[in-house]
Amino acid sequence: MPKKVIPYKESELGKKEQVTQMFDNVSSNYDFLNRILTFGIDVSWRKKVVKFVTDQNAKIVLDIATGTGDLAIMLAQANIDKVTGLDISSGMLEVGKKKVAQLNLENKIEMILGDSEKLPFKDQTFDAITVGFGVRNFEDLEKGLSEIYRVLKPKGTFIVLETSQPTKFPIKQGFTFYSKYIIPTVGKIFSKDKNAYSYLPESAAVFPYGEEFNNILLKIGFKSSKVYPQTFGAATIYKAIK
Repeated sequence: MPKKVIPYKESELGKKEQVTQMFDNVSSNYDFLNRILTFGIDVSWRKKVVKFVTDQNAKIVLDIATGTGDLAIMLAQANIDKVTGLDISSGMLEVGKKKVAQLNLENKIEMILGDSEKLPFKDQTFDAITVGFGVRNFEDLEKGLSEIYRVLKPKGTFIVLETSQPTKFPIKQGFTFYSKYIIPTVGKIFSKDKNAYSYLPESAAVFPYGEEFNNILLKIGFKSSKVYPQTFGAATIYKAIK
């Protein structure tokens, strides 16, 4: 299991409650900082996730840790019939709901408050499930993945987009410096929560990525799973089939 990293080391709250508080705090400028800190490359990664989903002809999709709804919106715009965006942070969801309304997508996207480890859906409900930059925030990773497996239809597709760690010189060294010093510094300047942009790279650094995470998916019960590194290994897309 990955080492436990939490946003507020002095807090007595559990990881789930701390992550909720953190995302509520940063929700107002999360999109702005996300575009800056990833140089906009995260948009191209999400497009690849959407293509994986549409290639499977999925019609009913759940986007977990939907945040401000970027991935849910892209899925709906790709002619998915129904997208449910679920997140534990009401602050992030409020931003997402405004974006959905501005794009007149309320008939295709439902944004709901919920816990990834206690999904409020019946077994075998969704054709596909996506998580963009969210699995490392699960308090109990295997419990959250088991819940996803439960509500996914047989032969359904599970797509994860998550940060990972480049391994080749000099990309590895440059990425480490950027994550350790640049991201927290920029985050402290622009964010209302000085801890958030230290927690995010720290949690990414200890998360099991590549084949290690792939093996966890297979352990949960997925029939097959493949790994697709992105941008020199700065992120990874995982495609698993139930």
